[in-house]
Amino acid sequence: MQAKFPTESDDAAILPSPLQRLHHPLLHRYGVELWCKRDDLIHPAISGNKWRKLKYHLLHAKAQGKQHLLSFGGAYSNHIHALAAAGCQAGLRTTGIIRGESHAVSNSTLQDARRWGMDLVFVDRQSYRQRQDPEWLAQFAASDTLIVPEGGSSPLAIPGVAELVGEVPFSPDLWVLPCASGGTLAGLIAGKRQPEQILAIAVLKGGGFIADEVCRLHPAATSIPGWRIALDHHDGGYAKFSPALWLWVQDFSAQTGLPLEPIYSGKAMWGLFRELAAGRIAPGSKIIFIHTGGMQGLAGLKEQGRL
Repeated sequence: MQAKFPTESDDAAILPSPLQRLHHPLLHRYGVELWCKRDDLIHPAISGNKWRKLKYHLLHAKAQGKQHLLSFGGAYSNHIHALAAAGCQAGLRTTGIIRGESHAVSNSTLQDARRWGMDLVFVDRQSYRQRQDPEWLAQFAASDTLIVPEGGSSPLAIPGVAELVGEVPFSPDLWVLPCASGGTLAGLIAGKRQPEQILAIAVLKGGGFIADEVCRLHPAATSIPGWRIALDHHDGGYAKFSPALWLWVQDFSAQTGLPLEPIYSGKAMWGLFRELAAGRIAPGSKIIFIHTGGMQGLAGLKEQGRL
């Protein structure tokens, strides 16, 4: 049974998410067929990979009698935004440990989180770096609390993401997705059919750790062939992007009708097209690009004067 995390009505979640065929001159040149798995449309507040990664966290919390979800993120975190909404509708208390100063509470992401009842605790960057330290985490541990890792990437995220594969009525040659914490990639590896390949576009600089994290989350990934992480399309690092990339994203959206943002989906699509132009994707491939959501982040970029 599908879990529902609606924020506006019982009918808010759209599953399975739609498949959208995309057309672009470079695709036609290489005979490539490209579809987008529109997970950004799953839910107005809990969209994309956040819905899938949080699904079994919430089911686990309820099964264990937990009443409180606690997690971590930056002031414009898509994960914090989604967790607040999901917890609100599941009837669970939520707390967000936020990296940075409390003046950031004026931004739209954290305003939404507070509106959904999330308690916000601001910590400095040095303290935030200890978010995986058991001793530091002990201060937040309580019998009624489920601590959800940053980005929702834990073994509980794997089955929710893996279910995505079964929603697609055909087997593609290649899956493509943005990658940061590794949870979505790990889930896709768990769910993919044997001959299918996966290309993960790292959206952060220094992403060499991601493969190890994927295998920690899903140990069987070490023996599953057919996946790789492209590390050279980060365009400066996490949450960074050049004017040229943003212009490319806007042009691509105008040509295809697919909304993208420059932190995750836009950077990954840009990376896919660079891989195609470099000859690292076979001509004639059938590709599914996973839109992992994050469109709410555009408001934060505008507030920061970056768009």
